[in-house]
Amino acid sequence: MNRPRPGARGGFTLVELLVVIAIIGTLVGLLLPAVQAAREAARRSACSNNLKQLGLAYHNYEGSYKGFPAWNRHFSQTELSALSPAAPFAGASQDTRRGFAANGQVLPFIEEATRFALFDLKRPLIDPRNLPAPYPGATVPASSRENIPVFICPSTPSDKSDYGPYGTGSIPGWPTSYRLGRTDYVPTRGVAGNLAACSGLPNTNLENGMLGVSDADCSGLNCPTLERMPRVKLGAATDGLSKTILLAEIAGKQDRYFMGKLVPNSVVDGISDRGVSGEPIHLNSFWGDWNTARRITGYSGADATQPSLPGCTAINVLNRDGIYSMHPGGAMVVRADGSVAFLTAETAANIVVAMITRDSGENVAME
Repeated sequence: MNRPRPGARGGFTLVELLVVIAIIGTLVGLLLPAVQAAREAARRSACSNNLKQLGLAYHNYEGSYKGFPAWNRHFSQTELSALSPAAPFAGASQDTRRGFAANGQVLPFIEEATRFALFDLKRPLIDPRNLPAPYPGATVPASSRENIPVFICPSTPSDKSDYGPYGTGSIPGWPTSYRLGRTDYVPTRGVAGNLAACSGLPNTNLENGMLGVSDADCSGLNCPTLERMPRVKLGAATDGLSKTILLAEIAGKQDRYFMGKLVPNSVVDGISDRGVSGEPIHLNSFWGDWNTARRITGYSGADATQPSLPGCTAINVLNRDGIYSMHPGGAMVVRADGSVAFLTAETAANIVVAMITRDSGENVAME
């Protein structure tokens, strides 16, 4: 019989090896959620920092121009007629008379003055002078279309912002693929009627968000009382600056997300932003687009086949017109005083409405 020599080292048995592997697997399984949570905490912190920078930028803008930029403005026919060279598309629709979005107007205050100078704010956004390459004859370089980091939440997986379907076939020379820099942070122009009704108000759309104005919409091309929308002054937030939302996350565009999951293109639920082929045209993603500003809407969250089904939940249900983020449990907003808050997904409709409206007389506290 062979006996092990004194001091000799024996090898691992198969059972011992399997036990070690099982222990390592268990430890990795326990460690992975902690690592993922730490990464998300870092991304959420970066997201919060972005919003702080934007809040400061809006306040610096307000200090320079004595008011926040309205979410949108129309050029008057007099202004358009005086342009040289003429604005070739102006007057064809309301869109062709609109200028830069609020986020675009604060570019100089986020260290993007060079990019800002490439555009002509005296002309509509949909104008050859303001359409970056590859639009034919563009004077704005293609580099201006790149993402600006401060507008992007690191937790967002999407990077889709193709405006090709918007103008193809209707605006001469419009590229079939036309990527523009994306934003996850949008102005809150007001509250949709269904969410207002959830808080006990009449079922009518409200335009009294911090960057909204009472006459922000116009049903025709001749809007003599609308032309230059007034800037909203700090004093207009009679509910309190710390109790009024300035910007909110609506992340993940142009993809559509419902309750934390990507909505497949095959889902049809009455959403109007669809092309003739039936595929979604989820626009409202470019930082310079006035339509990134949204009336915050409530959704039910009850049926994944009908993502836009109305209801009274306004946070993390659908990233069409609801406040939405990729953070678990809620979404970030920046208040009108420049501070940042995290709203949980369970925040009641009446609280959300109170925080979006600037002058409705509610008295709510934001943590």
